[in-house]
Order: sequence, then C-alpha cells, then structure tokens
Amino acid sequence: MNALSPIGLIDSGAGGISVLKEAVRLMPQERYLFYGDQKNAPYGTKSKEEVLALVRAAVQYLLSRDIKALVLACNTATARAARELREELTIPVIGMEPALKPASFLYRGGKILVLATPGTLSSEKYGLLSSRWGQHAVSVPCPGLMEFVEEGGFDDPALLRYLENLFEPWRQSQVDAIVLGCTHYVFLKSLIQRFFPNTPVLDGNEGTVRQLQRVLDSRDLLLPPGETGSVTIESSGTSEHLAVLHRLFELPG
Repeated sequence: MNALSPIGLIDSGAGGISVLKEAVRLMPQERYLFYGDQKNAPYGTKSKEEVLALVRAAVQYLLSRDIKALVLACNTATARAARELREELTIPVIGMEPALKPASFLYRGGKILVLATPGTLSSEKYGLLSSRWGQHAVSVPCPGLMEFVEEGGFDDPALLRYLENLFEPWRQSQVDAIVLGCTHYVFLKSLIQRFFPNTPVLDGNEGTVRQLQRVLDSRDLLLPPGETGSVTIESSGTSEHLAVLHRLFELPG
C-alpha cells in the first residue's frame, strides 16, 4: 500500500458512480478503481449475511489490485459491512452516511424525508444515526427505485409513476428537506426536485469524499496535485452492465 496505489470503490451496482464522480472532481490527481457488483444487485433487499458475503468477495478482488483505501460507495453495504471490514482490514475503509445531520439543521417545522433502501433503513447504523439527528425525519423505503438507474430508464414513464405514488402522501405537507440515502438516487435528483421545487435535496457524496481526503492525508497517502489521475471501471455483470457504468460516469454534472 502506497500513495501510487489506486483508491478502490465498490457498490452493488451503478449508484456508486455518483461517488466516483465526486471523488474525481475533488481529487482529480488520484487513481481510482471502481467495481460495480451488478451481477448481484440489488443489495438493499438482501439480508445482512448475504450483503456481508458479497461485499467481502468484492473487497478481496480489489485488494488483489493493491488498493490503498476502500470506499463503500453504497449505503446498504456501509450499513451491513463497514464495521466488520474495519476490523478485518489494515487499509482505510470509508463508508456512506445519509445526510441526516445537515438536513436536521434545515428543519422549519415540517418533515424531513429520507429516501433509502429497506436494508439501509432497517440497519443498526441508520437507527443510531436517526436517534441522534432524525427527530423530524420520516423514513421512506424505496424498493425497486434503484433498478431504474441500473437500467438507465430516466425517461421511463414508469419511473415518474413510481415517484408520483411515492410522494403522494407528502404533496400537501411542508417538507423541509429530502435526504437521498442511496447513491443511485443521486442520478434522480433533478426528477425528485420537480416534485418539491423549493426543497433542498441532500446526499452524502461530498461528505464521504472529504472524509476520504482527510484520512488519506493523515496517512500520507494522497497523491500531490498535478499528478495525472486515472479511472478504471469494472463490473461483475455483463458488457451491457459495464456500458451503463461508463454512460453514467460520462453524464454531465
């Protein structure tokens, strides 16, 4: 493990590409290896034991590529596996966290909606986070939503119907903030904003990358500015799955 080694990122599928894009934006000099476990997606409806086994397998592959740090670019993987991996690995392990803390400061008497997978919302990690910062939060489980991103179905009428049904209970309510508790949902941010045009929509991507930056710096593992960075994207799935990852990475914004 040295500063020249890549930073490894894993996700159950394509959502972690949104974290990768943020990392490249803030640390363009670094080398990145992203692994999307699309063959086994989604993680959010699987048991803790299943997710932990899948994440461990993905991590072993990345370790064979000599990564210097691991980013669990998936809220469910973080909730189900981060603690165990930190006990097992010597490299830094950085996880995701729904942006509930910054959202709590936006409370003005309304509701804070937390959109996430059932696996994230039922996890002990999220329960602890919610007990501290979620007094006004409403958990909104979104089974099936990440699949629209995996399939690139941003123009699918079924996606709009899904969101319309999801948000119907809150359309007449005061919503002070919306938290995207799944990295896939970041790609749906503009669509979600249509339903709540004046409501802040928050995600944890920048905070995660800032933490990664701090940890690498503390271990003298940051590459200096001016180095030529690189991005390698791989998938456990098909060539079509891999094409989705590349397409999402190339999206503007």
